[in-house]
Amino acid sequence: MNWNPKRWYKNRILKNESIPDDLWLATLERLKFLGGLNYAEIVRLRELATLFLHSKQINGASGLGISREMQVTIAAQACVLILNLGLEYYDGWIEIIVYPGEFLRDYEYVDEHGVAHRTREPASGESWLGGPVILSWKDAVDAGAGTGYNVVIHEFAHKLDMLNGDANGYPPLHAGMSRDAWSETFSKAYARFCASIAADEETVADPVVDPVVDPVVDPYAAESPAEFFAVMSEAFFQTPMLVKQHFPAIYEQLALFYRQDPAERWTSL
Repeated sequence: MNWNPKRWYKNRILKNESIPDDLWLATLERLKFLGGLNYAEIVRLRELATLFLHSKQINGASGLGISREMQVTIAAQACVLILNLGLEYYDGWIEIIVYPGEFLRDYEYVDEHGVAHRTREPASGESWLGGPVILSWKDAVDAGAGTGYNVVIHEFAHKLDMLNGDANGYPPLHAGMSRDAWSETFSKAYARFCASIAADEETVADPVVDPVVDPVVDPYAAESPAEFFAVMSEAFFQTPMLVKQHFPAIYEQLALFYRQDPAERWTSL
């Protein structure tokens, strides 16, 4: 067998920087939504998280100290998105900044009259094109309960969306995926979702579904197509059965993109 320097370097990292067993098991216990992973997936996720932590810098802000436990909690959630894609999907940037809780975000927007405004608002996460991911630790650690809300998955879904430019809800699709099917599925579901929010109705994507149901996803998904994709990604991994029931076409596209079927994991337990 020919010597492969990349494989040698990867194996060296996995050997010397492996996440300790007790810390990894505690992380899996904390992040309940990972409970459907099989043994091979858990092993692969641990390797990805180890390599992720080697390649990224996780720095605290506002005096927050970053422990190994915090690093692994963030890495495990970030890497579940790329479980069957590969760490190269997170290339091109290196830093994650973590605040103790919500932080203030400055942004500019232009209103319907063409007037530019600059404002500040609290946020629990943010992703920059070519730059860092910014997270609230309080939200990151609370996201393991499987409620459908997960700031780490949300922001790293934005990172995947940004692989072909500004986040717009249209990440680079794999060979064999239909651009038309993705666009039509997400455009129609987003329009229906926004209409239901605007009418102050319950969020149901399919007219054949009983309209009297609890909201399936965070109403924040109506902010933009980019937020719709990120919020749907959160729900896809945390509450997959609900997404599959109420947004079946969206679920199918996300399963093709992430190359995972989290609903099937839970039904097979």
